[in-house]
Amino acid sequence: MYEPIRTKSVHTTGGTPTDFPHRSREEELDIQLAGHLAALLAVTDEIRAIEPSADLDAAAQRLAEQVARLREGVAPVRASAAAAHELVALHQRAHALAGRALVVAASRADTAVAILAAERMDAHAPAAEPRALAAR
Repeated sequence: MYEPIRTKSVHTTGGTPTDFPHRSREEELDIQLAGHLAALLAVTDEIRAIEPSADLDAAAQRLAEQVARLREGVAPVRASAAAAHELVALHQRAHALAGRALVVAASRADTAVAILAAERMDAHAPAAEPRALAAR
């Protein structure tokens, strides 16, 4: 009663599913986590240029090590000079980036990065409030 379809559907992909490389969920999470940590490192470098401290130096070093580990030894690009940003905004951005890194680290069960991200959230939380810097 019905004639069989003789042409390919417009919804059929061009070839086999192996035509392009696939990444595992773990690899995708590694890429995402490395991106969040690299962004946090850039903000940390900007804050360090405005307000140098040993805590920020140590945090930047740990962040750089974790980014390099996640990128299989490729070192992250570092910020060389601070832009003329408001310090509160930088701390707020750093706090938000650390939170994103914490979420991804928890989903991939990376304890070392989760601890580092939580520490960075704690470090930036008080300074991220505008009243905290006004009191200085």
